[in-house]
Amino acid sequence: MGARATGTLRDKALAAVEATTFYPDWGKARLHAMIANRPDWCVSRQRNWGVPIPFFLHKESGEPHPRTLELLEAVARKIEKEGIDAWFKLDAAELLGDEAGQYDKMRDTLDVWFDSGTTHKTVLRGSHAAESTYPADLYLEGSDQHRGWFHSSLLTGAAIDGRAPYNALLTHGFVVDGKGMKMSKSKGNVVAPQKISDTLGAEILRLWVASTDYSGELSIDEKTILPRVVEVYRRLRNTLRFLLANTADFDPATQMLPPTEWLESDRYALALTRALQTQCTADYARFEFHKVVQGLMNFCSEDLGAFYLDILKDRLYTAAENSRARRSAQSALWHILQSVTRLMAPVLSFTAEEIWTTLKQGDSVMLSTWHELPQQAEESALVARWQAIRALRADVARVLEELRSAGKIGSSLQAEVSLSVAPDTYDLLASLGEDLKFVFICSKVTIERVGAGDTAISATPSPHAKCVRCWHWREDVGRDTEHPELCGRCTSNLFGAGEARQIA
Repeated sequence: MGARATGTLRDKALAAVEATTFYPDWGKARLHAMIANRPDWCVSRQRNWGVPIPFFLHKESGEPHPRTLELLEAVARKIEKEGIDAWFKLDAAELLGDEAGQYDKMRDTLDVWFDSGTTHKTVLRGSHAAESTYPADLYLEGSDQHRGWFHSSLLTGAAIDGRAPYNALLTHGFVVDGKGMKMSKSKGNVVAPQKISDTLGAEILRLWVASTDYSGELSIDEKTILPRVVEVYRRLRNTLRFLLANTADFDPATQMLPPTEWLESDRYALALTRALQTQCTADYARFEFHKVVQGLMNFCSEDLGAFYLDILKDRLYTAAENSRARRSAQSALWHILQSVTRLMAPVLSFTAEEIWTTLKQGDSVMLSTWHELPQQAEESALVARWQAIRALRADVARVLEELRSAGKIGSSLQAEVSLSVAPDTYDLLASLGEDLKFVFICSKVTIERVGAGDTAISATPSPHAKCVRCWHWREDVGRDTEHPELCGRCTSNLFGAGEARQIA
């Protein structure tokens, strides 16, 4: 907020609302309406406890003592020494002398919302000034605080400084059971956080909180919702285990390849990782943690698990150990692991720290910053190209699944696939060369160029033998009499120059 707002306290407060960022957005209209329509604030309460209002009021006129500011300082010093009850025990003559008989000592206390509403003064610029900044970056509380702490802090801030004591407000809903009912011990529907932590682990509790859209009510139960969270965690953890296992023999200091030497599918995976990191950064900045979790989950399960890692396994497990094809894959996996570990750390702190310890990369992942991914040119075109390839792969996968369900093949590698496609699609598939079969995870692919129209896909069981090493069904299995159970590709990878792969 720039210059101090002018006008009435209400005007200042309403101007401060407009200058504040709200998460979610609807909080602005709610707080604005409450300020605009509220009555005057009576800050005194008739309670026997609380912060006193240390005024001396003239018995006849009701006016405060003319030395009120001086007397307030004297009372404050006394309370600092003797505690909050010092005012109530105070003999008026001690401060007023002969005037004491003309004044009544006020015994009202301040509204507790005034207490909490002035923490920006007493805490941020008082007891914790050394480790705090003013205004606060963020105040966060439940939706009831639009008429509570958010509200009183705004009014006192506007009165003292002409602005809100916060730059942003975050409002969250309340936790309810799986049926949307308020939790109650009498109903027996309370889900205790400590019980979840003790039985499922603190990571599951943290993941549930982060994966739930807090702008509404947060539903939880132990029979349906938490098991789904456990499954999400299991998938994330399994993906990360794969990344760790397949970079265990990789030394980035000596074996890292630059992206210009990577296979194309690895460069595509890097582009997806950069997009994920960019999106998660934006989601964290908006406190949309459920979108961070959703992004990580989609990336690990769809982009990695269902596609990239699926086609990568052949290269990791069958290519020569120090080949460009394998080191390219490991270079990409290392960068992906570095990025994802940091991105998940604010949510899955213990798991991220466990990975960090395994990687032996320093004191703590919490002391690191986002991973700096290597740059590469024309990523948007690369992503668009591979999205088209993935769409065709999904069509092929459906045909292969029909063949498997019919009992004609045991796995997709037992099949040979034929496609009749339009010229532009033909050019796309043909650009992958011999690596196309690795993308489709089958033993052979034949493509035919036809006129414009629908793509035709068919698959048949391979008539050839199965290589015991790579599990591809190839006509050259047994051609090398010294290795009768191996295909020519595996023989070359084990004993020769190794296969040359450019795409996948």
